Formats: sequence, C-alpha cells, structure tokens
Amino acid sequence: MIQKMKKIVIVSPCQRKAALLDGVRDLGLVHISEMAAPDTVLSAQLNELSRIRGVLQESQKATQKKGKGKAGAAVKAEIIGGDAFYELHKGLVSMLEERSSLSDRLTKLRVSLNTVAKWGDFDPSEINELKGAGFELGFYLIEPKQLKSLPEDARYIRLRDIDKKCAIAVLGEPLGPEYASSRFNLPEKGFSQIQAEIDASEKRIKEIDASVASSVRYIPSYDKEILKVTDSIVYNSVKEGASEEEGLTLIQGFIPEEDLDAFKNAAKEGCWAYAVDDPAEDDPVPTKVKYNKVSGMMKPLFDMLGTVPGYREYDISMWFLLFLSLFFAMIIGDAAYGFIFLALGVLLNIKMKKMTNANMLLYVMSVATIIWGALTGTWFGAEGAMKVPFLKALVIPSIANYPQYFNVDANAAQNSVMKFCFSVGTIQLSLGCLMNVVRKWKERSLAFVADFAWLAIIIAIYQLALMLVIGESVNIKMIFGIVGIGFVLVLLFGGQEAGKSFGAGVKAGLAGAFTTFLDTISAFGNVMSYIRLFAVGMASLAIAQSFNGMASPMLKGLAFPAGMLILLIGHGLNIIMGLLSVVVHGVRLNLLEFSGQLGMEWAGIPYEPFKKNA
Repeated sequence: MIQKMKKIVIVSPCQRKAALLDGVRDLGLVHISEMAAPDTVLSAQLNELSRIRGVLQESQKATQKKGKGKAGAAVKAEIIGGDAFYELHKGLVSMLEERSSLSDRLTKLRVSLNTVAKWGDFDPSEINELKGAGFELGFYLIEPKQLKSLPEDARYIRLRDIDKKCAIAVLGEPLGPEYASSRFNLPEKGFSQIQAEIDASEKRIKEIDASVASSVRYIPSYDKEILKVTDSIVYNSVKEGASEEEGLTLIQGFIPEEDLDAFKNAAKEGCWAYAVDDPAEDDPVPTKVKYNKVSGMMKPLFDMLGTVPGYREYDISMWFLLFLSLFFAMIIGDAAYGFIFLALGVLLNIKMKKMTNANMLLYVMSVATIIWGALTGTWFGAEGAMKVPFLKALVIPSIANYPQYFNVDANAAQNSVMKFCFSVGTIQLSLGCLMNVVRKWKERSLAFVADFAWLAIIIAIYQLALMLVIGESVNIKMIFGIVGIGFVLVLLFGGQEAGKSFGAGVKAGLAGAFTTFLDTISAFGNVMSYIRLFAVGMASLAIAQSFNGMASPMLKGLAFPAGMLILLIGHGLNIIMGLLSVVVHGVRLNLLEFSGQLGMEWAGIPYEPFKKNA
C-alpha cells in the first residue's frame, strides 16, 4: 500500500539552523525535497573509500576461492575509526598505487625481456665501455644472402642466428640501407638485469597482495566510514539547500501522514514552526510503500529491479506476486525442478537461520512450479513419469505434455495450453482496466467510461486471438464492431477529467486520436504476447527431452557416469535458461503489459528520509 504523504515546511531562526538540521535528522522521518549538489571533496572521498573497500572484498573472495577461508568467516572482523582508520586507509591507497605502477612496469619489462632474450645475456655497460675506447659496435639482423654480399673489408662478428636471420655485431661504420638489414638498438639493461627487476617487482606485488589480504578484516571499518561520509554528504546538501529569508531558515520536504504526530512532538520540543499541506499535482512526492507479510515477498525483487511506483500510481505488489508465481511455474514448467528450488529454499533457510522475504518468495515459486508441473505431467521432461500411476493421476488430460497417455489429441492439448495463456493475459489486462475504472469513479471522472471501453476491446481481441492462433470459430463482425465502438468511446471519454467540461474532454480525446489508434493495435500485441508463456515452456520441455534422449543409451554399464554427467549438465543449463526466461518474459508481462494497461510508468521517487545511518 502506498502511504499518503504530506507536504511540510519547517521554519527556524538562522542562528538555530544547526539545531534544526540535527533535530530533523535525529527524527528521521522527513524526506527533504530541496537539496544542494553533493560536496565534491566529500564525494571524492566517498568514491575512494568505496574503491578500496571493493579491492578488499575482491581480495577476500580470491582468498576464499583458494580455500584459505570460509565464506563469511575468512578472517575475524576488526573495527577501527578516527586517525587509526585513515592511517590504515592512507597506507592501502599508497600500496595500491605502487602496485598499479609496478604492474605497468612489469608489462614493459616483459616486452623488453622478450626482445633482449633473442640476443642472449649481455651487459650493455661493457659495450658502452668499448665505445668509449673507440670501438663502436652496431648490432644487426641480416638475411644470409645479404651477409655474403658485405664488402671483404667489413669488420663484423657473427653471432647466433635469430628467427632464421644472421645476427652480427659490426665494428665501425654502420651498414647502409642497400643491405636490407634491421638494426637492434642497444637497451639500457641486459637480460639478467631485466629479469632481476621482474623478479623484484613480482616479489613486491606479492608482498602488497599479502598486506591487502591481511587487511580484509577491516571491511566493516570501511562500511562504517562509508556510512559516516555518506551522512556528511547528505547533511551538507540539506544545509546548503535550505532557504534563508529574513533571518529564517526554511526546510521543505514530505512526511508520511501516519508520522505527523511524531513530527509535531519533535517540533514542539525543538521549537520549530511548520506548515503542513496536501501535495500539489506537480510536486515531486516520494513514494513509501508499506508491505504486509505477503506482499513483502516482492520487495527483494523490486529492490533488485530498482522499480518504484509513482506516488499517484498503484501498488501492485499482490497482483505482481500472484501473476509472477503463475508465469514462473509455466515457464519453468517442471515439477522436479520445483522440488530442486524447494530444497534450495530449505537450505537457505537453515543457513540464514531465519525466514526472509526472498526465502518466502522462493518457496511460493517452488510450490507453484511443482503444482503446474504435476498438472501437466512434467518430471525432468521424462515420458516415463506417466507410467507411474500416482503421477499420472495428478495430470489434467487437456493440458498434458504427454496427451497420448490420456487418449487426447496432441494438437488439442497444445491448443488448450495456448488458450489458457491468452485467458490469463486477458484476465490480467482486464484487471488493469477495472482498477482504472474504480479509481476514476472515485475521482468522479467520466474517463472511467473509456476504461470500460478498453475492457470490451481487450475481450474482443482475446476472441480474435483464439481465432487466429487456435482456429476457434467466432463472430468476426461482432468483434470488429466492439473494437470500433470501443475506439469511439475512448476518443469521447479518454480525455475527460474531474472539473473539466465534457466538451473540453472530447476535444482532448480527439486530439489524441492517432495515439488511441496505435494503443488499440498495441492492445492486440499485448494479448498476443502472453503466448510466450506457452512457447518458452515448450522450449524448456524440448531441451529436457533432448538431453534425456542423449543420456538414455549411456545409462548402463561403464558409460553410466557419462550419462549421469550429461543429465546433470543438461538439466542444470535448462534450469538456468528457465530462470533467465522468467526475468525476460515473466517480469516483462507485469512491468510492461499489465503496468502499461494501468498507465504506470514506474518513475517514482523512493522515500528516503533525512536521517543518520552510521
């Protein structure tokens, strides 16, 4: 349920500004609407703290991966603060900068080593000494044929061949371009010296990595400091964003209506003046959703998707949960997979030692999948499951995935499932229309007639979809008649609003005639899009059957382990692809088709009260 908000303005003398800010922050109920841009210095500090924390976390994961620790208990956490923390932080920043520099240096050294290695080990300083004594050497790679063409008086030393070319050291005048040779520029250091630098750099990098690994115990310290700096950024933004007029400081924001009494008590204690009013239509009102025990299961998913309904939109948590559970079950489609998810939920519950919303959501999805899989007779996609009397007795023959065991035609069974998909879609989209009707009726807006028209259009389109996809006979003239009448009603009533004259509403509706025409076409696409539930579910079944067929001949004799491996990998991939399909298709049907019918844009501002987090 979306909580009702109140717009609030808090006033205090400028000399009591700090006390006002501290009091409002301690109260932790007011969402501030006017804030200045974040302080650049503090933001840079926050970014650096977050970066170093990320490095420590990666080091912790790497250590755990190597088996040197257990997840969540690799090292004993240690919390430090103040000067001790920033001394540690400064040291880590310095070491990581050194490591980055060493890594860049290593890359260049390895390139140099590969180049020098072909010429063997030598000390460039000795060659420079020869140069100082008047013996200047030039090093070249030259083709054997070109070597034979050198003048008889040419003075050179033949070195070992490199890449099928002759390596020579020429004394005196350099070779001319006519000999098609390539000159080797003498590096500052030889092979042994470069290798020594590489070894020293690698050793230092290992020392730095060890120091970083030993510092992962300070991750909680970083978490605490990050919260403190974040609090400072928000505090400064509120402070700089507060208006000052005629010696008074004004803070503007929003507060849940249910928290007004607590605010009034704090205002009385802090001697604040304030004004409370209902938000205007164009106010940026934040959204605070109050979940119950059931709808709360959707909160982890909404948080992951980053979706927040607008303040004046709907809270569809319950409907989202209901339909997503069905979509999840139909897309995964296998009762055995459902039991795997259920077992995973139990293991997570045992590990967490408490029931979380995410865990409850997993239980609901698991049970829904088990029920749908049992009703369609799908157990690891194995046809043999229908030879088990108990499992066969659970199946509804008209939607069975193995209809031959129930004397049902395969096409008829598939048509039944597709019709069910269209029916679910029509019910969900019709629900959106009815919810709009109820809201606009309460607002005393004639636009509710347009939503009744959309309801009729969707039902007519449903009949059209059944005719086109599964060949059901319908009265096509009646369908187009309903769509046509509905289209006209939407034009006449779609622009109506409370307080607006009927003529002005008709004018607004006619102005959007082309958009309404496109929306009508889109409505057909919305109903048709629910066929994806059938298509993805059948694809999952086909994949399971394919892997079963691959493994079946191998499930005997010495090939048994290989057959089991194929089943494990195949069904594992199928489960992963099914979960991805739930996100792509199941979530989409709720966030686009259903939400679009409701007119929801999910462009809400999350309710974030001004409070201290550290």
